[in-house]
Amino acid sequence: MTRLNFLALLILLLGGMAYAIIEWRYAQKTPGESIESELTPDFIAEALNSDIYTQLGQLSHSVVADRMEHYAKLEVTHFELPNYILYPTNNSQSKNSSTKKQNYPWKLSAKEATLYKNNRVILNHRVHLTSTDENSLIQEIHCKYLELDLNTNIISSDQTVMVQGKDFTMYGSGLIIDLNTKQMTLTEHVRTIYKKNNS
Repeated sequence: MTRLNFLALLILLLGGMAYAIIEWRYAQKTPGESIESELTPDFIAEALNSDIYTQLGQLSHSVVADRMEHYAKLEVTHFELPNYILYPTNNSQSKNSSTKKQNYPWKLSAKEATLYKNNRVILNHRVHLTSTDENSLIQEIHCKYLELDLNTNIISSDQTVMVQGKDFTMYGSGLIIDLNTKQMTLTEHVRTIYKKNNS
């Protein structure tokens, strides 16, 4: 009986070791698989074209992108080659009439952008903001990085920017623009080059 007990104990120990090894290997694989599943988009859109409206039914902004990936668990949407058209709010009225003052849309493009759940967009690489109003003092802005708040239409950057106007080009860093009022603040002014007007 001693030999039979020894053999049964040996089989029990080998089975326990095999189970422990299988559980250990499974525990080693699980974190990697969960990280991989978090990085897999919930849905992908190619050649995206989307219009977003306010609660009052006014067009807030449009976005066109080559590719869009949405990650529900991370509450993030990533865009490749996005082009935004931003429609400022018409909150100012002219003094002589009841018609609202025309606010022209702005065009914003970049190589990539990330939209977060609070309607904040981070744009990276070759960021370009253009006014569609020919009479606007600010015509174009070029930089590598911009943050856009889609709730307020306020754009900001803490990096180097180039601002082009009708008769000037301005270089600096640290920029805040309210697209509704067209007010711009440049934190650090480096230089401005004025062009001679031939008219």
